[in-house]
Amino acid sequence: MRGRCGPIAGLKEKLLAALRGGIKTVLIPEDNAKDLVEISESIKSGLEIVSGLAHGRRCWPRALTRKPEPIEWDETTTSAAAVPEEAPVEEEASTLHAH
Repeated sequence: MRGRCGPIAGLKEKLLAALRGGIKTVLIPEDNAKDLVEISESIKSGLEIVSGLAHGRRCWPRALTRKPEPIEWDETTTSAAAVPEEAPVEEEASTLHAH
């Protein structure tokens, strides 16, 4: 809630999943930097691992592809009528049979 990056569980599994999923760069909290010695070189060599992050403000420049822009909200022009209603759901004949 305050932006502090706490430790994560299952670092080895998460890094392996990132590698298998084609992710190139991973950011890990400062509290998990000590856990990197337990990770095999075959996993670490395929990733750019940015460690030592203690606060979210240090993560955002690496995690976001572009800087977010604030949205201008004008409640005088926004009304319930401007929000489209959901399309009605059509009933389909069931093809499932209980046996």
